[in-house]
Amino acid sequence: MINKQWILKSFPRGDIADTDLVLEESNLREIGEQEILIRNIYLSLDPANRGWMSGQASYVDAMKIGDVMRGGTIGIIEKSNNEKFQVGDYVNSMGGWQNYSISSGKGVQKIPQNTGFELSAFMSVMGMTGMTAYFGLLDITNPQEGETLVVSAAAGAVGSIVCQIGKIKGCRVIGISGSDEKCDWLKNELNINGTINYKTEDVRARLKELCPDGIDIYFENVGGKITEAVLTRMNIKSRISLCGLISGYNSESLVPGPAWGHLLIKRIKLQGFIIFDYQKRTMEAFQDLGKWIVEGKIKYKNDIVPGLENASSAIKKLFAGENHGKLIVQISEE
Repeated sequence: MINKQWILKSFPRGDIADTDLVLEESNLREIGEQEILIRNIYLSLDPANRGWMSGQASYVDAMKIGDVMRGGTIGIIEKSNNEKFQVGDYVNSMGGWQNYSISSGKGVQKIPQNTGFELSAFMSVMGMTGMTAYFGLLDITNPQEGETLVVSAAAGAVGSIVCQIGKIKGCRVIGISGSDEKCDWLKNELNINGTINYKTEDVRARLKELCPDGIDIYFENVGGKITEAVLTRMNIKSRISLCGLISGYNSESLVPGPAWGHLLIKRIKLQGFIIFDYQKRTMEAFQDLGKWIVEGKIKYKNDIVPGLENASSAIKKLFAGENHGKLIVQISEE
């Protein structure tokens, strides 16, 4: 069997270049004892991919030149020598940017069947994306009814779910996004209280207008100048959940930070988190998110790009703000 794989050929300097990743073919070996063969169906494209390409270790080991590009996948087991997995099981794993992956089963999670949800939902709202929004908001900031929540990258895969969970918890929600189309979707479809187009509006002035009583919670996806503007409106003993800093991921030098003195003066709590920390609590989020979707309280979008060969070009949509919802590559048929 032939396996197509995106191989890391060079560490990006600035934006991801066409030569940093190359699509190659290799022969697929037979599985060994206790191993499983997974045919990948969906591939998750995330801002974290850029950090993994840097050659620097973080919460995961550094990638090396020649590695298959790392990425989360949904797939189906086609061969199994592992008693924990059966042929036909759908699974989540770090299967990488390739048609097939072989695994010992470590880190592979079965996807429940006959739930009524489409399979791709388990890569977005019912998968890592939804878990990130759920725990990043509820566990880190403990939102209370009547509080003001501001979300950056609010129309993105994680941000849009955060906005809706905030509404469910009784918050007044303000979303910052990068186009009028996205702002209209946030306000008209997700029914949040206010929006800011950071590309055409003065963020600081609009925050003063939309948050006259200050900001109690900030869900941080962006960093940079947007964070600087938000910090000026934060209330005493407010909270920040640090999920990502996408504005600086392609920068070749250290991005200047905001005036952190606001954290001291206003006694602001800021906490970063990695969703892998919450793996043992997955069912908690799964149950709540599933219930809210059925009740019509949470809506979501999946931006699905067909073809593994398009993965390298599709990921650039994330950093240009061109994706609409969770960005996914469909590698093969369900």
